[in-house]
Amino acid sequence: MPAGELRHPLPPPPSDHDREEEDFVWAQIKAEARRDAESEPALASFLYSTILSHSSLARSISFHLGNKLCSSTLLSTLLYDLFLGAFEKDHDLRAATVADLRAARARDPACVSFSHCLLNYKGFLACQAQRVAHKLWNQSRRPLALALLSRISDVFAVDIHPAAKIGKGVLFDHATGVVVGETAVIGNNVSILHHVTLGGTGKVGGDRHPKIGDGVLIGAGATILGNVRIGEGAKIGAGSVVLNDIPPRTTAVGNPAKLVGGKEKPKEHEEVPGESMDHTSFINEWSGYII
Repeated sequence: MPAGELRHPLPPPPSDHDREEEDFVWAQIKAEARRDAESEPALASFLYSTILSHSSLARSISFHLGNKLCSSTLLSTLLYDLFLGAFEKDHDLRAATVADLRAARARDPACVSFSHCLLNYKGFLACQAQRVAHKLWNQSRRPLALALLSRISDVFAVDIHPAAKIGKGVLFDHATGVVVGETAVIGNNVSILHHVTLGGTGKVGGDRHPKIGDGVLIGAGATILGNVRIGEGAKIGAGSVVLNDIPPRTTAVGNPAKLVGGKEKPKEHEEVPGESMDHTSFINEWSGYII
């Protein structure tokens, strides 16, 4: 290696847009926490220790995740240092966190504030913890990554392998029972409901899990198995079982899943379902008998 060359080159600095987005969302979170502390004194100590006492979003979320995921042998201080080191050094990680916060606020009508998501949305928290576990996995710190996986599963009832790749602006809505396998890939602006499985088909090794395109919506209880591709902007109906590729901007429903409009000329939609969260508009075209 030539003299002066870094073994691990430093990432480029964050863009002005990413920095402005992070500053805006953090300012909103602090303002919301102050408001809630004033209106509900019982929460004041919790809000101060988790949000208001911290100088940045990275420090706040690292503190919160450390307290959530600690155990008698995996101390909160150790986890805080681990998370903070990851978030402070990797601005892409912070940008993904900000995008996820914005996704929850925009797509979930039950999300009343950014601070509510940061503090209480286990799908959001599980996703941020998995992003750090993914970095550890890629750094060959796999025992620690798997230990985090175990704690995430225990605490949040969400099982996302640390090797799985997750994009930005992802919403795990409710999130209970979500399972994402080792070689799965989830694109940007995807929305996934509870009890969704992105799994394999048995004991086959290698690249064996689904690839989810940008802007996809996966309804509650859907199961997608094998190394199949769900096209950009596709919609998977609740309870569906998908075993084959799904074309972009189409809707698949049922067990086994079938394309609305048929295989040869499936009906395509214009909206991005991962952002619109439209679960049911296809029903009128799926069947003339609606219960």
